[in-house]
Amino acid sequence: MAPPTPISIPLFAQTQQQLLLKEHEVEKASSALASTAASVSASTRRTLQATGYALTGIVLANCRTGMGGRTVGEFTADAALSSSSQKSDTAGEDSDGRPRLGAHGIRVGDVVRVSDIASGAAKKPGKDKDKDKHGGKAAEVKGVEGVVTRVGERSVWVAFGNGGSAARPKDEDEGVEELWGKKLWMIKLANDVTYRRMNQTMEKMEKMSESEYTYFMKVAFGHTSPSTVDLDSVGSIEFIEPSLNDSQKEAIRFALASREIALIHGPPGTGKTHTLIELILQMLRRNLRVLVCGPSNISVDNIVERLAPHKVPIVRIGHPARLLPSVLDHSLEVLTQTSEAAEIVRDVRKEIDEKQASIRKTRNGRERRAIYGDIKELRKEFRERESKCVDNLMRESKVVLATLHGAGGHQLKNQKFDVVIIDEASQALEAQCWIPLLSASKVILAGDHLQLPPTIKSSIEKSATKNPSKAEETKGDADGEGKVLKGISLETTLFDRLLSLHGPGIKRMLTIQYRMHEKINKFPSDELYESKLVAAEPVKARLLKDLPYDVEDTDDTREPLVFWDTQGGDFPEKTENDDIGKKEALLGESKSNEMEALVVARHVGNLVQAGVKPDDIAVVTPYNGQLAVLSNALRERFPGIELGSVDGFQGREKEAVVVSLVRSNEEREVGFLGEKRRLNVAMTRPKRHLCICGDSETISRGSRFLKHWMDFLEENADLRYPDAGDLM
Repeated sequence: MAPPTPISIPLFAQTQQQLLLKEHEVEKASSALASTAASVSASTRRTLQATGYALTGIVLANCRTGMGGRTVGEFTADAALSSSSQKSDTAGEDSDGRPRLGAHGIRVGDVVRVSDIASGAAKKPGKDKDKDKHGGKAAEVKGVEGVVTRVGERSVWVAFGNGGSAARPKDEDEGVEELWGKKLWMIKLANDVTYRRMNQTMEKMEKMSESEYTYFMKVAFGHTSPSTVDLDSVGSIEFIEPSLNDSQKEAIRFALASREIALIHGPPGTGKTHTLIELILQMLRRNLRVLVCGPSNISVDNIVERLAPHKVPIVRIGHPARLLPSVLDHSLEVLTQTSEAAEIVRDVRKEIDEKQASIRKTRNGRERRAIYGDIKELRKEFRERESKCVDNLMRESKVVLATLHGAGGHQLKNQKFDVVIIDEASQALEAQCWIPLLSASKVILAGDHLQLPPTIKSSIEKSATKNPSKAEETKGDADGEGKVLKGISLETTLFDRLLSLHGPGIKRMLTIQYRMHEKINKFPSDELYESKLVAAEPVKARLLKDLPYDVEDTDDTREPLVFWDTQGGDFPEKTENDDIGKKEALLGESKSNEMEALVVARHVGNLVQAGVKPDDIAVVTPYNGQLAVLSNALRERFPGIELGSVDGFQGREKEAVVVSLVRSNEEREVGFLGEKRRLNVAMTRPKRHLCICGDSETISRGSRFLKHWMDFLEENADLRYPDAGDLM
């Protein structure tokens, strides 16, 4: 292979900064509705929730003190609304009478603003006179900003204060206190924290001198080639996990032997995390200190969960996504409360919580202000003590785990690692990856570049513009703000770029998948994975009728692959026109297909009637507009069913998955359905049963890949044609 073409590191960093700035501006624009909270109507709030940007119909249920002395609020569904789920934004009650949250897109790590719904109502004359009752502060009208730390079926937890993008610690307690007893809603904001850390990292990279470049950096930008990998250098390996297959063992050997860089390519269901756990344990045997990162809390927690039983000293930085003991026991938040080092922190935390509780018992303004003053001083002492505790814990840990942007936190500032592992590297922006990599000497990237990359809103906006100006294309900034590199985009991940720079010699692929029936596996394997992806023996023939509970043997439960072909024009798509107007383009695709939703609902109903539990079924669609239609059709009938966007379902799996493709039009336009990585995600989620609903006439014209898929389904699926008249 020819030597790689070197890339200018300062110019690359400069280009990234300009691209990140554009992306951040678009992200802020998509949150623009939040800045005009007073004009947001109930219907707009519901639309924002349906498109994944908000959660409405909630109340503040509980408060406690979290990491850094921050106030953590627990928000639950408003019980007053849950009695009639059709008239509310909640999803009704569980069997124990506790209200559940409605479907929403709020995720761990999101920066959100929580506001009083009533503050958006039209003000009556003279209303402003009451402003001074609360000190006239904007925070009480606009709400309080924070970071989502946990998401459950009944609650969402938000940490307020220094973790948010703009909330000021001095206003934090008063702002949160104002939320008690009010009907609330929360909306996602642009994540300034992540953007700031990426931008700071790129600024630092731009200013680095050549003498500061690590050998890995020189490899990553094509200034030199990776060192030759000598597999014999690792010697004989005694594998800890006996069930590893040959491709997994080969990937581990390769990663251990590589000097600077190794890519582990893990297609769907191939046990990528399983492989990484063994790799980490083998590195610990070699007395290496390891930093493990991922783009999301869930990707990191998944590794913590699997690593914890091996009893190695680990610390999880940041907020765990789930309340599983195996994760919590190793999270920095819990270790600063339960470890021996935590004794110095515990008393102050207790005192802060007692002071917070006492605020709600007094109505005297002077007393309240005095208590807020005490809390402020206690928080300062808390942070100082906690910092000592954290240093002690970090020094003792051999494996540290954090999100990519979390790796830029103060806890890791002076920490040194022998290896940095990034899981789900194909879902992370390259600038995000460099947060932990600027001083790294060896890097392992794990992911699947043939599934969806991170969503880039500025690219969606640009492609929606019919005549983009030439100034935007690649030559440089419209304002003449320095040079930029051609061919660099945010969609190109570090995994992608290294693979194209150095070729497949730096990569090892996992080839046995443990998720899908072989019939579901065949098309993605042949079309995307060079026919190398093989279904493992225990899963290759399993069907819904073989589930470990009572399921009838029906036409649906004995079929692994079903295609409801809606061709003929009786199932047309439509584009929503709602009161959000042009902003809807940024909130998500708004295409829907009500007739196709009826086909989906009929199929789901048949599966459930045959005995398949709703909890084992997922319905996914690429379009948020269709998600809202499907939610109306299915949520009440089958409360346990999982509904989601294809993008949001990446990394997940279910026994049965029904995919609604939506697109059906005379022009044969498929829009972003033409992205084969999106379809790859959709078709590789199920274990035993995949049902596709769509119009083959429209879909097959979208791309060569889609034509091949429609031909494959026609030949290999149980092909069915719905009768529109029969569905009404």
